[in-house]
Amino acid sequence: MHARIGFPEALMGDTTKAIGLLHKAAHSTGVPDAVLDLVHLRASQINGCSVCVDLGGRAMKKNGESDERLWSVAAWRETPYFSDAERAALELAEAATRLADRCDAVSDEVWAAAAKHFGEEQLAAIVLWVATTNFFNRLNAATRQQAPQMF
Repeated sequence: MHARIGFPEALMGDTTKAIGLLHKAAHSTGVPDAVLDLVHLRASQINGCSVCVDLGGRAMKKNGESDERLWSVAAWRETPYFSDAERAALELAEAATRLADRCDAVSDEVWAAAAKHFGEEQLAAIVLWVATTNFFNRLNAATRQQAPQMF
């Protein structure tokens, strides 16, 4: 499989600035970086974005994330490695990523579970980061981007 276009080289002008602003906004509300990294990785796994799974996982590892947590994000419900707040954020990320799977994509129960651990601004940041992740996933999938070969 070969990439259809160069990415991010194909992005010009204000697009890169806009992406930077989204990143800054999501990461400036006090949501722990580990939570935002987890929701990014989980949404990317769901969407099959090899670039975001690979680079996101590598960045998490570099920032001190444990192998056990990295290996088990896809099965977070069945593992003991995540806090209640992280579980609520992961559930919210899954629901917000799988919008077409249910008529009430993000149920009141999912939202309420996340709201037990995060304030309104933090919930907005998590949703913004999930949306940004889905944006990247769709760009990468549509243009057939591949994870870089590091070995």
